[in-house]
Amino acid sequence: MTTSSLPRRIFRVFAWIVGVLLVLALAFFTRVDRKDYHLEEYYLQTMGHLDTLNLHPTLGPTWLAGWSKVNTTPQTPAKLLGYRPRGRYDFVQDSSYIRSLIIGNGRQKIAFVNYELMIVHPYLQERILKRLDELHFPVDMVYFTATHTHSGLGGFIPGLMGKLALGSFDRNVVQLLEDRTLQSLQLALSSMDTVSMHFRKVATDNLVANRLIEGNPIDPYARQLILEKKNGAKGLMTTFSAHPTILHPKFMGLSGDYPHYFNERLENTSVDFSLFAAGTVGSMRPLSSGDQPTDVRAFADELAGQLAEKEGQVFLESSQRMKWAALPVQLRKAHFRLGKNVRVRPWIFNQLLGETNAHFDLVLLGNVLMISSSGEISGEMMEAWESFALENGLHLMITCFNGGYIGYITPDDYYDMELYETRDMNWFGPYNGAYFDEIIRKSISRMAQN
Repeated sequence: MTTSSLPRRIFRVFAWIVGVLLVLALAFFTRVDRKDYHLEEYYLQTMGHLDTLNLHPTLGPTWLAGWSKVNTTPQTPAKLLGYRPRGRYDFVQDSSYIRSLIIGNGRQKIAFVNYELMIVHPYLQERILKRLDELHFPVDMVYFTATHTHSGLGGFIPGLMGKLALGSFDRNVVQLLEDRTLQSLQLALSSMDTVSMHFRKVATDNLVANRLIEGNPIDPYARQLILEKKNGAKGLMTTFSAHPTILHPKFMGLSGDYPHYFNERLENTSVDFSLFAAGTVGSMRPLSSGDQPTDVRAFADELAGQLAEKEGQVFLESSQRMKWAALPVQLRKAHFRLGKNVRVRPWIFNQLLGETNAHFDLVLLGNVLMISSSGEISGEMMEAWESFALENGLHLMITCFNGGYIGYITPDDYYDMELYETRDMNWFGPYNGAYFDEIIRKSISRMAQN
């Protein structure tokens, strides 16, 4: 080898390495897409769906309701889901329950199913809906909710992400959740009776803070659907925005966090059935004095106590009108970002996460409109939507975790902030705050139409 050929060989090796790295970079990474979403096909498709949405309206002779709760604690320890991979729980701090509430008007029935889980994954939703269809179960729609506890069961999420970070996958857990859901729904159906229905909204004090930007707006309200049977039995559905993240991330007990103790407190004192559904929990954290089980119970007792002491606003739902619709939501291609303007290619994200099943569920009960989102919506956005709903004669309750999951939906002004909700968990690109604002406002208008 001549001395003149050595630099040439080194340069070729260097160029080859650079070329390989460049090809890999182009294959795995791309830029953030900041084009106007109004011009995108996903936006036009979703708005087209909204324009032609089948609302399934009925007006019935009377309100009917039935409810049940079924213990779904595994006989052997399962893996926990929340914060980070923690492995199997060491002990049962709280038994885990599935709660079902079926509401009808003599013409149709809506089933509300609630889990003491962090999310309801599309795989679990699909399994349950398939079983109900096979059984010809007599409900028109199933509306999924979760308490969003970060110390609940894992094991029901398939795929690589489920294996690496979300409690792995355990067919026994899936079968347990599936079987107990069917049992709970059958018990709720068999207990249906005529009821009166009220909507209630109560402001809480010093229980919620903005975890995204300290001092920013919060959603401090508890919203309740109150159902009372002729025999005096009373059932409640409550939504609240504070994240159930009081327990320390290293806590190794199975627990429903504060929603579990809130339900327990009410069922031991004032009602026969209590269902807690996570509301607009995005950006909202609980103001707790600590991170141990005693602090969780104290927070739940304070929430229940404030709701018992305060009158709030109460409205009788005397018109037995019902509507329901399922709205599929199209999204911008995945935007899992590594920097302000750099994201991994959508195919990589899709391989890791799998099906997201983005959609909204819409249910109108009298003048109470319930909207369930697949994204964790920031509580900062709730006040404007609630005011818009009231302008249309409706009371609004928003829940999340409806059998789809697409990360966080936050105001667009925050998109470029290097924060957990806006960088790590805002998965589908810029302008989703404005996009969701349009969807929810248009949904409210559609559901308010006679």
